[in-house]
Amino acid sequence: MALHKILKIVALLLSVAGIIFLAMIIAKGDTEVAATGAGVDGFLYVAYIIFAITLVFVLFFVIKGVFAGNIKNTLISVGAFLAIVIISYVLADGNPMSVGDGETLSASGSKLVGAGLYTFYILAIIAIGAMVFSGVKKITK
Repeated sequence: MALHKILKIVALLLSVAGIIFLAMIIAKGDTEVAATGAGVDGFLYVAYIIFAITLVFVLFFVIKGVFAGNIKNTLISVGAFLAIVIISYVLADGNPMSVGDGETLSASGSKLVGAGLYTFYILAIIAIGAMVFSGVKKITK
């Protein structure tokens, strides 16, 4: 229960900090923010902190779950995820391309971006398929 209270307080503090930085960005105006990026740094730091906290908790509970037992299912899930990432990397094109500001994205960068997109698409299709399958299975029972 104490951990729950601590998490609620941390979430509240980060929310308030985010609201304050958002108000600062709005108060500066679109032209100044677009020209100098003023006020965006604090907002990004809040996002980085939230991301780090989330990552720590995910790693903690994954490691806790691995050591709690049923390591076979955990390894199967990790292996399936790695297989999807490898398949996505193989499917991705590695063509260098120009981006909006005149820079050129390298072939390896293009391949990594493509692999990330393919991974997202495959995982999204699997998730949607699992939801549809679960709904159909529940209706047929």
